[in-house]
Amino acid sequence: MIGKADHSQRQAAQLCQLQALLREVLSSNPFYGAKLRSAGVHSADDVATMQQYANLPFTTKQELSVDQAGCPPYGTNLTYPAQRYIRLHQTSGTTGERLRWLDTEDSWNWFGRGWEAVYGGAGVTREDRIFFAFSFGPFIGFWSAHEGARRLGAMAIPGGGMSSVQRLEAIASNHATVLVCTPTYALHLADVAAAQGLDLAQDTSVRITIHAGEPGAGLPATRARIEQAWGARCFDHAGATEVGAWGFECTEQDGLHLNEDQFIFEIIDPQTTQPALEGELVITNLGRTGMPVIRYRTGDRVRWHEPGSCACGRTFRRLEGGVIGRLDDALVIRGINVYPSLIENVVRGFPQVGEFAVHVRRPGAMDELEIDIEVEEGAEAVVEGLAAQLHRGLALRPRVRAVARGSLPRFEMKARRVTDHRQPAQNG
Repeated sequence: MIGKADHSQRQAAQLCQLQALLREVLSSNPFYGAKLRSAGVHSADDVATMQQYANLPFTTKQELSVDQAGCPPYGTNLTYPAQRYIRLHQTSGTTGERLRWLDTEDSWNWFGRGWEAVYGGAGVTREDRIFFAFSFGPFIGFWSAHEGARRLGAMAIPGGGMSSVQRLEAIASNHATVLVCTPTYALHLADVAAAQGLDLAQDTSVRITIHAGEPGAGLPATRARIEQAWGARCFDHAGATEVGAWGFECTEQDGLHLNEDQFIFEIIDPQTTQPALEGELVITNLGRTGMPVIRYRTGDRVRWHEPGSCACGRTFRRLEGGVIGRLDDALVIRGINVYPSLIENVVRGFPQVGEFAVHVRRPGAMDELEIDIEVEEGAEAVVEGLAAQLHRGLALRPRVRAVARGSLPRFEMKARRVTDHRQPAQNG
């Protein structure tokens, strides 16, 4: 099993991998060569301790976007000539301009190993049949999950180019045992199945669902709803196009494991950049030499789990509750920071509610939070109960409104349920 080393052994291994990475990028990567030398790093030997590592400059997505815009199409963060790269993917664009990302044969194999850890944590084996319920576009998550299945030796069943009904038929007829998709889409498939008279727990062989792309699978209420609908265990996973598959849950489901065999992790206060128990996640990937990120500010808000080994035997550090949300997704409403994930966890606790949408408005001097919910039975009681629960959880009094089933948007990839109608200058 990966993740068995103690802390000192792991740090020594990380430094060794980091120095190997630095030797390559200092010699031939224009972006990081210049960035590191301007910080006084002229040799890999200049970073021989974790304290010296902590003095390296941060990297931001804005820097990478500016670099690619100034030197299109791929920017200067390339360690090798273009012909060395075999794969091109791009970010989803939900947090700004799309980034293009290239992988060599070596770095693609490295990415696949990250997904092997995801599958291993969830208890997926080569005997499983993995169904990928999404279209195979330029977003890397689908392809890397598929590569991980290939490395594992499990059967991969692609679901691209299918309607939701066709995907459900394929899951059932091919006896798929593992479902990989966003948590939102797993719930949408459950709604479609119910409309088709299909009992997912009884009529399919799915025993494990694995999700990423949004915080849902790490939220207790959303996880419970997925598990109830599918009669399967639901697992969270975390990764990013420019970073890799960096986090996974094990069968103990006591926090999100950080794959410290392949990455270096920090949590910093986003304002002071000092180490913090809760704040912004910073990552360096150690096996993606062709186009790496070093001390990359992910924009993900996270908190450390209590120290100690997991009951599964892994000694990786963990995050409590996975990714709390995006720092730039926080809604400042009447001076209170509200994360969409907090709203979702409350809403999902009401089984009568299907899809939902969040609106923030400023009709006068004060901000207003409005939540539309799809509900048919007992709408008045659900609206009152949900409003009260949200008030207790958020210290705000939202307006909750029942709307007809099927009237709100559905999402295959990352859900976009929040609309901030205030002017940008007023968003805090």
